[in-house]
Amino acid sequence: MNIRRLLTAAFLLLSPVLLHAAEPEGGASLFDLLRQGGWAMWPLGFLSLASFFLFYHCWQQTSLGRFTDNAFVRSVKEPLAARDLAAAQKFADAQTHALARIFAAALPRARADHPDARRAAVEETFAEHAEAEDNAVGQWINYLNVVASVAPMVGLLGTVSGMIGAFQKIGQAGMGRPEELAGNIGEALITTATGLVIGIPAMIAYFYFRNRLNNRMVRIHQEGGDLIETLADAPPAKPAETASAGTP
Repeated sequence: MNIRRLLTAAFLLLSPVLLHAAEPEGGASLFDLLRQGGWAMWPLGFLSLASFFLFYHCWQQTSLGRFTDNAFVRSVKEPLAARDLAAAQKFADAQTHALARIFAAALPRARADHPDARRAAVEETFAEHAEAEDNAVGQWINYLNVVASVAPMVGLLGTVSGMIGAFQKIGQAGMGRPEELAGNIGEALITTATGLVIGIPAMIAYFYFRNRLNNRMVRIHQEGGDLIETLADAPPAKPAETASAGTP
């Protein structure tokens, strides 16, 4: 379903360009414009493909199901309330979403016979692994910011290249034949426009996915804090019941 939405959005964005490319003989086709853009269209084409990949990948990586699961939160609270660390650990290890991975990494720091189950140590480990999860997804979102920054700069470089060529022709042949300058001026304008067309959606997507990731991480911290509080507020288990649970 995500792929279908991505293709639909790409079609809607490109449909004006495709319609312009299908104009009759009087106008230039899309491929003529791309060819006229010169060398700068190659890196811009790569940045365009990279942005589409990053749109799809970031959408997948920031989906809610990859971060938390309401059923997990409800189910793991029962062994935590009983200070059954072994059962809670086994249940967390069986899940694949981020909250379960983070909680499974923090749970070995707990002690079932401790008054607050070593809450501070569990919270510290939980925060460290939550930050690692945030960075693992955030690095892909940061690449969108790279595309948004680099694409207009490449377009500007193509513009400078085209204007240099135009002035060189003016210096060689003067202004007597302005049609000789059309190719270089066209290169300058097309690369600028292409760089902006790539950079603006990438910048919007960067802030959208960054906020989406932040919302997911806020929820993880809230639900993780609730689980740790459930463990800390539970009555301590007897030493005989905790001989194999937790770490010293």
